[in-house]
Amino acid sequence: MTTCTNNNIEAIKAQQPDLNNLVPFTGANTTTPYLNDPVAKHTRKLCQTIEEAIKKCELRDGMTISFHHAFREGDKVINKVIETISNMGIKDLTLASSSLLSCNTPLIQHIKNGVVTQIYTSGMRGELADAISHGLMEKPVHIHSHGGRVKLIQSGEINIDVAFLAVSTTDEMGNANGVSGKSQCGSLGYAMVDAQFAKKVVLLTEDFVTYPNNPASIRQDQVDYIVKIDEVGDPTKISVGAARITSNPRELMIARYAADVIEHSGYFKDGFSIQTGSGASSTAATRFLENRMRDKNITASFALGGITASIVDLHEKGLVKRLLDTQSFDGTAGQSLGRNKDHIEVSTNVYANPASKGASVDELDIVILSALEIDLNFNVNVLTGSDGVMRGASGGHCDTATGANLTIIVAPLIRSRIPTLIEKVTTVVTPGESVDVLVTDHGIAVNPNRPEVAERLIAAGLPVMKIEDLYQRAISLTGKPMPIEFEDKIVGIVRYRDGSVIDVVRQVKD
Repeated sequence: MTTCTNNNIEAIKAQQPDLNNLVPFTGANTTTPYLNDPVAKHTRKLCQTIEEAIKKCELRDGMTISFHHAFREGDKVINKVIETISNMGIKDLTLASSSLLSCNTPLIQHIKNGVVTQIYTSGMRGELADAISHGLMEKPVHIHSHGGRVKLIQSGEINIDVAFLAVSTTDEMGNANGVSGKSQCGSLGYAMVDAQFAKKVVLLTEDFVTYPNNPASIRQDQVDYIVKIDEVGDPTKISVGAARITSNPRELMIARYAADVIEHSGYFKDGFSIQTGSGASSTAATRFLENRMRDKNITASFALGGITASIVDLHEKGLVKRLLDTQSFDGTAGQSLGRNKDHIEVSTNVYANPASKGASVDELDIVILSALEIDLNFNVNVLTGSDGVMRGASGGHCDTATGANLTIIVAPLIRSRIPTLIEKVTTVVTPGESVDVLVTDHGIAVNPNRPEVAERLIAAGLPVMKIEDLYQRAISLTGKPMPIEFEDKIVGIVRYRDGSVIDVVRQVKD
């Protein structure tokens, strides 16, 4: 073997002192010893258990771990991994999951026993959210938008040490996707960001395929270890909860009104772009656009965001040219991503990061979004319920609201005998300056900042009212709600998409 001697190295350093890190060559595979073994080079990333992968990643107390929530209520990975971490005695972790849902109730115990002491997430639901709203954690949870999460990761505030990412298939090197195999979740838009920025990346999968797996949402040069487990998620539970499909007559009425607003807004032109949120009325509005698009010979240039079966249907009928998918909201959308060349997977960085060199939300004409509350200044709350408990998510709400030319909020005027339109929202997630139209089952209110939109809707005969009049109608039906009582303790910090603090959530008084 020919090698460079130490004398030669010293001679180089003497001639050029700034090259003091040079070392002599000692063999072709000194730094890649697995290449000396024809078996090891194919299996070096494979771990038999989650515990083995955690050990190889050298996860320690005080580090940050992350997950994605593409399986939504069907996720089988977050609870399993954190239970393993707990059994290994690792504590004081920051959990940076893209979102947390009702299925993550087991985390309560891991917060109580000190495994998880800090959380960054776009939202939370169920018993976990209720417990945190009542003061479970010492440190407040940071609630961010989807685009804002990427900005916090890029800035280093969220510094991911190990990302545990569920995928439906991968090959031995880590080329992975969510559109093939048994448990398909569709787009891995959240996970793509974690794979890019985490110091260590562990894939969890049910199915291995022959190298090279294609398409590869996550690439082999981003992946450290791979673990095969029995179940990564249940795709049938993706379209439940916030992403459910509705047959409720009132929600369908609101959806029809929203379609009317779109048609007469001035933005319903050939080549327009659109996103619908995860709420029932938001997603249902697309059902009422087809005939209007056909009647006016209008084709949308693209639909963005969480993609649903109804959006896929419009795409496959030729009414929407391209779909940009950061999260597939149902099985139909996931399958479409795998077969339609113009159904394009995008990361949340491309989707909505205000610090990226170009966010797709900035190209939006129209977005339809839901609300838990909206107030007289058009501020929107999608995080806390009428009892002050966290039960929702920031998601892409403020990202799309500010990016779109026309932001439509859809909500029933009254929900469970409680007004949705109130004087001042409990928690501001999306500022009123980003909201243009409120559509309810009792009428439509237009932000005074958009008089031209109001004029068009009135001319079309739509039931446009001042927001103050809509509020008075709500109060006449329900009475004025009693204010929620809170403790002084802050349990949640609401981060706007640029990282600034737009509001806080205080502990609910028992």
